[in-house]
Order: sequence, then C-alpha cells, then structure tokens
Amino acid sequence: MGKNRTSSSGLHPHCEKCHNQNCKLPIDVLTSCIFISCRLNCGAAFHLCKEDEHRLLCPKETVPCLNSGYGCPMTMTRQRLAQHLEVCPASVVTCSLEWNRWPVNETDTAFYTNALRDPNVMSQLDLAMALRDQKLLFDSIQMKTLFPELIERVEEPEVPLDGAVGGLDPECSQSQILILDESLEDSLNGEEVQELTQEERLALAESKDVACLENYGIWEKMFAKEKEGCKQTVKNLEDKSCQIKDKNSPQNSENLDIDRTGLAPWQDGVLDRLRKEVNVAEYNMYLVHNGCMLINFGQLAACTPKEKDFVYGNLEPIEVQTIHSFNVPTSYRAKRSHLKDPSQMIKKTHRSVDTSDLGIANEELPKAKLVESTLLCSLERELKGHQICESVGIDGLYVDVGTQTFDFHSAPFKSDATLADVVADQPQSLHVQIQTECVTRRHNKSCSAFTYLCRHAFRRDEYPWHFRNVHGDIQSCLTGWFLQRCPLAYLGCTFSQKQFRPSKYQATISYDADLSTFILQPEVTASLYKGVKTVNSERKRAKNLDSLSRLPFEILQHIVSFLDSVSLGRLSQVSQLMREVCSTVLQQKGMVSLKWEKKTYSHGGFTWRARKQAWEFSSLFSPVDKWVFEDMPPMAEHLKVCPFYQKEIRSEPVALPSMTGLQERREEFQTLVNNIFTTDKAHGE
Repeated sequence: MGKNRTSSSGLHPHCEKCHNQNCKLPIDVLTSCIFISCRLNCGAAFHLCKEDEHRLLCPKETVPCLNSGYGCPMTMTRQRLAQHLEVCPASVVTCSLEWNRWPVNETDTAFYTNALRDPNVMSQLDLAMALRDQKLLFDSIQMKTLFPELIERVEEPEVPLDGAVGGLDPECSQSQILILDESLEDSLNGEEVQELTQEERLALAESKDVACLENYGIWEKMFAKEKEGCKQTVKNLEDKSCQIKDKNSPQNSENLDIDRTGLAPWQDGVLDRLRKEVNVAEYNMYLVHNGCMLINFGQLAACTPKEKDFVYGNLEPIEVQTIHSFNVPTSYRAKRSHLKDPSQMIKKTHRSVDTSDLGIANEELPKAKLVESTLLCSLERELKGHQICESVGIDGLYVDVGTQTFDFHSAPFKSDATLADVVADQPQSLHVQIQTECVTRRHNKSCSAFTYLCRHAFRRDEYPWHFRNVHGDIQSCLTGWFLQRCPLAYLGCTFSQKQFRPSKYQATISYDADLSTFILQPEVTASLYKGVKTVNSERKRAKNLDSLSRLPFEILQHIVSFLDSVSLGRLSQVSQLMREVCSTVLQQKGMVSLKWEKKTYSHGGFTWRARKQAWEFSSLFSPVDKWVFEDMPPMAEHLKVCPFYQKEIRSEPVALPSMTGLQERREEFQTLVNNIFTTDKAHGE
C-alpha cells in the first residue's frame, strides 16, 4: 500500500491532505489507505500511513526523559514529561547566592582570639561559617600573583637543540650571556653593526677563545627555518601557476568546479570561502589544524612575498605636537598644590629612596605580617594589583611613581603555593568578620570586602526549601536574632545561645564542616537507646550486626524512605549494607550529574568531555515551615556571671549637673532682679 506515496512526505496523495476523522473515502491502493484509531487509545484517528508521524506526538507514547542525555534513566508517557521535570534527578540547580565579609579590624581582635581558644568553636554557627569562608579565601589566593618577587627561582636544566652546532654551554657565565643579549638588542634597535668579511668569519669559527660560541647555532637554526619557509612559498607559487594552466583544459573543467566549492586544504579559494561562511573563531581554528597543509598546497604563504611589502605612498603632513606647541585645554583645572608660584616653590630632585637610607641592616628591619599584607594586596588587586613599581595618574599632567615591597619570615614561596599552604603550620586565627552582608553582583559593592558563593547543588524541588531555610531563616538572621551573643562580646566574651528550633520536633541547628552548610541535628531521647548493646571486639562486630542491620531489607527500605537527603548521604557511608539500601531511593531523592574531564590533543588544543555519571544526595535537611522560640533563660541571667561584666559601686554622693554652681546662679539671679527693679523705678519717676 505504500508504493505510491509521495516522495516528499511519504504519504498518499489523499492522506496527506485529509484531516477528517470521519473519512469515508473508499480505499484506493494508489491514492489512500485505511483509516484507523491510535493503538494507545489517546483518541486520535488518522490514516494508516500517518501512524509513524503520530507516534512523535502521541501523549501516551512511552519516551525517555528530556534530561536523558544528562543521566536521568526514567521513561514515561509523553503527557507526564512536564510533571516529571519538577522531580527529575538530572534537573539540578546550583545555588548562586553571594555574601560579603570584611577583614577583621586590627583593634577588634579580643573576641576572635578568645573564641578560637574554645574547644567547641565549631558549635558556634557564625564562627564555623566564617572559618569555612576564610579557608576558601586562602585556597584561592596565589602567592605568585601577588608577590612575584618573593617566589623561589628554580633553575631548569637546559636541553641542547638538535641540528645545531651545540646547545647552551653550562659553563658559559651569566655575564657573557648578558653581553650577547645586549649586542643583539643593539642590532635590533637599528644601530649599524659592521659586517664581517669571509676571512674574519673563518677565523672566528676556528678560534676557541670566543665565549659562548654555541649560541651561534641557536640563531642559525632560527633563521634557517625562516629561509626554508620562504623557499617553500616560492615553490608553491610556481606550482600554483602550473596548476592553473592545467585546469584551464576542457577535461579538467568538472574537477575545477568541485575544487571551487569544497573546504579541503588542497582546494582553491578555500580560505576565501571560509571567511564568508564561518565566524572568526572557527576560521582561526581551521588555520591551527590545517596550517601545514595549507602552506604545502600553496593556500597560505609561509612568509610575506617581497612584492607585497608595505610601501609608503603619498602621506599628508601632520602637525607635530611638542612641549612648546601643546596648549593645556581650557577645561583643565589643576589642583591647588600645583597653582603656586614656581619661583617660590621648594626645589625638588628625583631620587630613589630605599630602606638602606635608614642606616639599619636588612636583618634588623621589622618583617611584615603575612596574612594581613596578603589580604590587603588581594583587595587592592581589584583596583590595580600589587606591582613593584606602580604609576598613578593624579590628573592630566602629573603622575606619581611609587614603590612597595614586602618581606616575610616565610619567604621565599614556592611557585604554586597558596596562602593556605603558607599558613598551614601556624596557629589557627580568624581574619574575616563573623558578620556577613548579602549584596548581589547587580549592586555596587565596596572593593574592600571579600565575596563568597554558596555553590551547593540541589534537585529542582529541593532548591526552594534550601534557599528559605538556610539563607532566608538561618544565615540572614544569624547575627543577633537566630544566634544571640553576649552584649559584651566586643570585650572578648564568647557566650552565645540559639533561640529557635523547628516547631514540629526537637532539633538543633549545627554547622557541618565537611558539607560546608547548616544541618538539623535531632535530639534523640534516652529511651530509644534501651536494649542497644555495644560490641567492643572487632571480630564480634563483623559477625554480630547491630539491631538495625538485622532487619529485613524491605523494612530498611521503608525506613530510609522517611529520611531527608543529608541523612541519606550520611547513612550511605555507614556500611555496605546501608549503602545498598540508600541506593534504592536514589531516583526518588538523589540527583545525578555529569563529571567532566579535560582532554588535550597533540596539537595543543583541548576539549571537555563527560567521563561518567555520578549519583549523590544533596545537603538539604528536612524542610522547616515554622520556627519557635527555644525554652532558655534570658541573656540577663548570663550577665550576672559574665566575667567581662564589671560592676562599679559608688557609696559617696555625686552632685548632679543641675546642682553644680547653685550659689553662683542665685547671686546672678538676684543681681538681674535688682537691675530690673531699678530700671522700672527710674521709668516711674
């Protein structure tokens, strides 16, 4: 029945235009086919030749998930795709919330010093989160970027070049190399160099007293390559002219049309066609991959021919602006310090000032603080960065030149060292404030604050609860509301208490350093531990499982179905059995993502490819819809025993401000009354 279908759509002539569900046209093998209903009972009716086309739109057709390429293994009917995307394990959302932290003020270190001495410092939410942010900051700061002058100089062994007279002589002194570089630089700057005669060249080659004669082989090889490239270009031009003559023959006319349309390196005009058809990035990538072939086939010149060199034509005269002919714009307003009379100004001289002018030995000079100086330079990098000599323009005519260097006890640093590597052997300290400011990148923020990202991944249905509970409820209200600290914390008191808990169950908020996020830690009553026996022997522990592991596998599956994502992640690390139990709910509560790896090719290019699929649980705890106050004593009870709360009891009476100078004010008042009385009496007379 399908022999006479149209070539464009593959349908019969009548079926292609028929949309009547009650089509009663008699069946004709040449023009139509039978009328059927959908086999999956979706309600659609169509001609038989349209069945394959209908399967692409049938709502009851079983299809894979839209995210199947990203790791989702589920299949479902097409009508459930939109509903599934809300809980799809491959539909992963990364939290992009930002917050800022200011560096610790040098005059406000009493609290941070005392807080880090507390053995339970990680139980304090704001301190634990600040330490996590500081660790990320230290790991991201490269010492080589900020202090290139303090990096260890590693002398790499020099490898001789093949095909030359010889490599660099290891016995060649540094001064001789500098002399060679200076002579080469002078010749490149345009200074006339006297050319040697043939006899002088032979004498120089036979002489053994010339320093670093082997360096001549390096330059000879470089210029030899350029010479060979020019020869190859001349040869390609000659071959190309011969090929044009051959292509003009009648038997090669057909091949000529093919060569003018392809994109192969050996086809004529391929570069001109690529410039019109592809963008600049793809054009440059084509040159990188096929550069050698383009040169060999004469499509690309290895060097610029002499006839194409730039020649000066008719140039118009341009007025030369010199110091004497330059006029300061009328809109320029100099600073007040620059408007003084030059004849009365103190004469200044340009002089380089160094610490050697202080008359103190370098060993006796004070060392800079490593962390404070590094953080300062890291913040300044947003403006200009740390440079050995940095020029700053004051206005249109004046420029200040300054020099800044640092000296640390731990210098020099390794080339790949970070700030975290340098301070790894030092006592733990906190250099960022515990208070955070949530300012997004859409607003102008101060350059003196460090920015951090959440960067936690969640399923699409989990992300709203993460943002609400972690960032909205806990993090934004952490200072002063969710976590209440002693009012005398600025003096060094580290007392704090958590004021809120979930309304439906007893649990406390804690900070997990491994997951770098807040979690809910339930309070388990002592009655649940009754009957649980702890086994001390390692051999007995392997044979006699705990009471939970003795349960049937189906019951364990039912138990884990009530756990949140962070609890499932922890339980899966307990034992192999628990890992198998938790894997049964991965599709319902887990998420899958692609792990990428970088592949580098021999020509220097690289690409990223998905290496494998990774299943994991997110760090979301049980959603909390409402928080209630915790039953705890008020802060006034702590102030009664706070060691930083010092009372000052006075027993002697203290005169109030209104009581000072009372006798003097009485005399002044009496004098004023007498003056008024005398004036009234004079007017009466």
